[in-house]
Amino acid sequence: MQLINKQFRLAARPIGAPKQSDWTFGETPLGEPADGEVLVKIMYISLDPAMRGWMSEVKSYMPPVGIGEVMRALAVGQVLASRHAGFAVGDHVSGMLGVQSHALVQGQMLNKVDPALVPLPVYLGVLGMPGVTAYFGLLDVGKLQAGDTAVVSGAAGAVGSVVGQIAKLKGARVVGIAGGADKCRYLLDELGFEAAIDYKAENVTAALARHCPQGINVYFDNVGGDILDAALANLAHGARVVICGAISQYNNTTPVQGPANYLSLLVNRASMSGMLVGDYLPRWGEAVQALAGWVMAGRIKHREDVVTGLESFPDAFGMLFSGENHGKLVLQLSE
Repeated sequence: MQLINKQFRLAARPIGAPKQSDWTFGETPLGEPADGEVLVKIMYISLDPAMRGWMSEVKSYMPPVGIGEVMRALAVGQVLASRHAGFAVGDHVSGMLGVQSHALVQGQMLNKVDPALVPLPVYLGVLGMPGVTAYFGLLDVGKLQAGDTAVVSGAAGAVGSVVGQIAKLKGARVVGIAGGADKCRYLLDELGFEAAIDYKAENVTAALARHCPQGINVYFDNVGGDILDAALANLAHGARVVICGAISQYNNTTPVQGPANYLSLLVNRASMSGMLVGDYLPRWGEAVQALAGWVMAGRIKHREDVVTGLESFPDAFGMLFSGENHGKLVLQLSE
């Protein structure tokens, strides 16, 4: 019996927040793997803010998803058929598999994962792109040192929560910025941050001055906009600012809001650097080994927010921008 693949394809470039009509949902028959290919049944799809950028034609670090193409996404699944020597039927794998029920891909695009070690969604979170981003962004780009005051925005999210926990493991004092009382309680009570700022209920500039009286040594930015300006207003001498993301700006219909307070970099002899996790592919295993050790030892906690059903993709993706998700947002495909 021939397998049928269910897929979301990009139908239009979003203007503002993505909406249901920006994708089409359809079904296509699946063929057999050719030499070097692997057929994967997708089990979990990662929903990440970066996907919004991939939908745009604006020049970026990788080509946009083409109109009519399957929506790009990281995912994990199980091998159904293989004509690649490195993968056997039954293996679990991760890779850029797309928003679909099955993927027919070249074997070199895949990595094996072991569901006996941690649940599969964890390979899309702390042991996947978000965790590796946090590891290299904080330690390589941010050059965190013991005794630093580290501030992270989007602190309850997939990247930010790992950034804060690594900073604590390395002897820093950590302040997290998040939206809502529940997320701030999570940072304080479960992750052990020294302070949490609710940007929905507080003046962030004033709160940072209160919680960081000696200034911010490392600021890890996931949101951009006004919160980036608030952090720049509170830098310490020699501070390092890591630009990882700017989720507050991704759905803008007006020009991106740049840092108005950039002269603070001059006054404080600080640096501001962008980082992309793809630059660290040769060292990926280094980060995963360290992160896995901390996870297994209970020193890094993780939370996955799982939404069920491939058809739920458009609404689930929107949760990233409304702040509804708690932790790493993952789409679980129905059987």
